[in-house]
Amino acid sequence: MENMLEKLIGESKVLERAIAGEDLNAQDGIELMKSDDHYMIGAVADATRKKLVGDKVTFTASSYLNYTNVCAASCQICAFYRKENDNDAYTLTPEQIEGRVSAAKMMGATEMHIVGGFHPKLSLDYYESMMKIIKKNHPELKIKAFTAAEIFFFAKLTKNSVKEVLSRLKDSGLDSLPGGGAELFHPEIRGKIARGKCSGDEWLDTMEQAHNLGIKSNATMLYGHIEKPEHIVDHLLKIRNLQKKTGGFLTLIPLKFSLENTELEQKNMLTQECSSIYDLKVIALSRLMLSGFLNNISVYWVADGKKLAQVALSHGGNDLVGTAFSEEVYRAAGKSTNSSLLDLVNLVKEIKRKPAQRDTFFNIIRTF
Repeated sequence: MENMLEKLIGESKVLERAIAGEDLNAQDGIELMKSDDHYMIGAVADATRKKLVGDKVTFTASSYLNYTNVCAASCQICAFYRKENDNDAYTLTPEQIEGRVSAAKMMGATEMHIVGGFHPKLSLDYYESMMKIIKKNHPELKIKAFTAAEIFFFAKLTKNSVKEVLSRLKDSGLDSLPGGGAELFHPEIRGKIARGKCSGDEWLDTMEQAHNLGIKSNATMLYGHIEKPEHIVDHLLKIRNLQKKTGGFLTLIPLKFSLENTELEQKNMLTQECSSIYDLKVIALSRLMLSGFLNNISVYWVADGKKLAQVALSHGGNDLVGTAFSEEVYRAAGKSTNSSLLDLVNLVKEIKRKPAQRDTFFNIIRTF
């Protein structure tokens, strides 16, 4: 396969170096982003994936919970946030959260993914109580909670250091951090999409401190809005540099921007979402830029749809994140996590790859 690829890529020095397993630089990344040779880039990313992680496609039985939609920030990319006095603003109590966690566990979840808005009035006690009540009643469940952007906000709000906030949450039962809030790091673009959120450097610094305390995390990258190729490349290189330093990232999850009900849509700064070709290129580039440093590249099927997710898995992806169930969905659909796990198993089997359920830290729980 590789010999055939080498013949085909002939002209592209960058792809030649990628096949040889060399680190790609910023210029290389931008060249690939601007290239029209989608198929070759996808094929090299797929061959790289196969070499690094084989044919397994992993996913986790994960349940998703938002503890509040009240947010001090007003990100132009967000349709979720509310202000305190809005009619549909809510904040769950630790007890309500525990009830939802119980329901999720009964459905087979092994991980809780808990995030929320930047609530201007909640104390650190609230977050500690949330962790403690979940761990006390469900010690075997992994708690993946609070993005680096939330942690940074808690620190500022409660006048504690980031390290202090992380340590206290870890002591209360926090297992890992989700990758959200990264958006795109480049200052040229960040202010236009993430008003009121920490800077790119602050996000990276918060993650570095988490990793140093032994708290592993995911990383994300929001694409398909108003960015340029260099913003994507800059983001991937910053993730790579921190990963070289700490080894604390578990996976990169590129997230496709969803336009509906966001300020970018309302102000006509953007009229349509990006193409599927662009989606695939971002997955492939993520694989090639991070190769050898961060070897899990996740395809977020919830945003991409299952059909495109299958194609993305042959453009460098090797993970499907998880079942992404929320308790409201259980109640409405009456489905157990098992049935949605089986959906993911079938999605993987259809493309002749090997499905495997994993835990938060990418240990395999079972194969199918």
